[in-house]
Amino acid sequence: MCGICGFISDRIGSMENLIKMSNMLKHRGPNDHGEEIYQIASDTYVGFAHRRLSIMDLSEKGHQPMHSKNNRVSIVFNGEIYNYQELKKELSDYSFLSNCDTEVILAAYLKWGIDFVTKINGMFAIALLDRESGKVYLIRDRIGKKPLYYYRDSDNNIIFASELKAILASSLFNKEINQDVIGRFLYRNYIAAPDTIYKETYKLEPGMILEIAGKKIIKYKYWDVALKYQHFSRSPLSDYEEAKNQLKGLIKESISRRLIADVPVGAFLSGGFDSSLVCAIAQEISVKTLKTFSIGFNELAFNEAPYAKKISEILGTQHTEYYATEKEMLAMLDSISDYYDEPFADSSQFPTMLVSKLAREKVSVVLSGDGGDEVFGGYNIYSLLQQAQKKILWGKILYILGKFPKIRNTKLWKERSIVERILSDDNNAEARTQAGVNNYFEIINKILYKKTHNFYYEFESHYKTKKYDTTRMLLDMDTTLPDDMLTKIDRASMRYALECRCPLLDKDVIEFSFRLPPEFKNQNGLLKKIIKDVTYEYIPRELMDRPKSGFSIPLDKWLRGALKERVYDWTCRDYLMRQGIFDTEATIAFIDNYMQKGDAGKWSGQNFSKIVWAFFVFQQWYEKYVGV
Repeated sequence: MCGICGFISDRIGSMENLIKMSNMLKHRGPNDHGEEIYQIASDTYVGFAHRRLSIMDLSEKGHQPMHSKNNRVSIVFNGEIYNYQELKKELSDYSFLSNCDTEVILAAYLKWGIDFVTKINGMFAIALLDRESGKVYLIRDRIGKKPLYYYRDSDNNIIFASELKAILASSLFNKEINQDVIGRFLYRNYIAAPDTIYKETYKLEPGMILEIAGKKIIKYKYWDVALKYQHFSRSPLSDYEEAKNQLKGLIKESISRRLIADVPVGAFLSGGFDSSLVCAIAQEISVKTLKTFSIGFNELAFNEAPYAKKISEILGTQHTEYYATEKEMLAMLDSISDYYDEPFADSSQFPTMLVSKLAREKVSVVLSGDGGDEVFGGYNIYSLLQQAQKKILWGKILYILGKFPKIRNTKLWKERSIVERILSDDNNAEARTQAGVNNYFEIINKILYKKTHNFYYEFESHYKTKKYDTTRMLLDMDTTLPDDMLTKIDRASMRYALECRCPLLDKDVIEFSFRLPPEFKNQNGLLKKIIKDVTYEYIPRELMDRPKSGFSIPLDKWLRGALKERVYDWTCRDYLMRQGIFDTEATIAFIDNYMQKGDAGKWSGQNFSKIVWAFFVFQQWYEKYVGV
């Protein structure tokens, strides 16, 4: 677990600048660093830099950039390869100098070429130089656990890094805001790959390889959610008990791999099903008592810490909990943009950072339950989509009725249920599972000068499934999971140089999940059934069966209270006019209505705290990185 950065350019680039880029990632790897520049052709220079967080093989033999014995291949690598010991046996003809997974990648590439990536199982962002072919490869893991950004100028010079801040530090970078993404950010609260907040700057998508050979650049996928689903779903499991036992075995195997480290390992324990199951199995197979960590809140509506504590007592873990205050979380606010680099408004980043800080005091690696909701169907939207699909005919009628202004203005229409909104808001077959939020789109386009014409991901037919809930789960695995959930946990944990491992996102676990019939996951509204049934084998049902709360914060209270004056500062008429992004009068009216909790007028009195929070986060980011 580390940070990487570098460049591929027809300009040599200075070592001083490469070190400056590397220093921006020091928090990701405080134990060691290395920077090197290579000339691989008369007009091509490659710079590789690495910041190391020592987890496996703590010796100097794990130093990067690392080179193959014949000096043909060089690499900088961020992540962990969990099956590297098995691969090492297949690569017995290579004389290894270390016991780290980085060297296994080098040996695997020499034997299998770029196809080696299909054999490794782990989380990774890799930059690899092959001097023989003159190619540089940028590679990201299958599900997007590890981040990898790149900037490409008009001459096809490339800068890459684990975080945007390192790219911003490069003398090759030309900073220009990409206003096309702002509307979708205000709706989603994150910026979806491949876009970033800057023009010509991209996130390498999960399961993707960027191949650079001189000025020729191609991008292709080696692992695709849709294609893997289509392949594995052709062999569905029919016996529920057998499927449950197989899944339990795969999760055990996944956790066992992730407990291997040369430093202390612990686990996050929120009290929900996913983290509780991970902790239960980890405690069962660990040779040492597992250290678990949770964050509590004094507001009962947001507090799951008492449940986490009871679960830890049942499992016998060594538990540490910390109760965070609102003042403490607000004090972290100004540093958010330092670690997320671009606008990112998932408010659960606050407790995630706090629990990461808590864990880092005792361990260097943690296990988490991230991914369970997307892979096994844990979100309420999946159940709502099941209900909506049963009423397709009624939806077509509602869609037609919604075209008449007189009907749209009635109280009955405005108070439609969420299922009716899903059915009536949009008839776009490519975005069928994303409907139900047209009111958000209307508000966002009112307050922006540059209107957003498409808020949806328009590729649902790519998944080739007729089930609404299955389509949405696959879509979430491609989008929300890497760009929101995994971005959040990566930046929050790496802020404190803490490695976070996600057993439920193991390649084998994900591919097995594609063989599960929909009813094994969502049975008549019972979400995540198979995960729950495995969890009940370790923890009493009566302790687990309760409403889901998660890492939430009281946004309304913050925005209308402690943050109110800052929101108004960024809604100042002069400020908005100088900025030139938000429609001045519409934005002022929208914020005023929100603050006054109005129930009349063109804003319709709805609580748009999600949009206001995203607006606040954007303005905070803008002030730090751009200014007016």
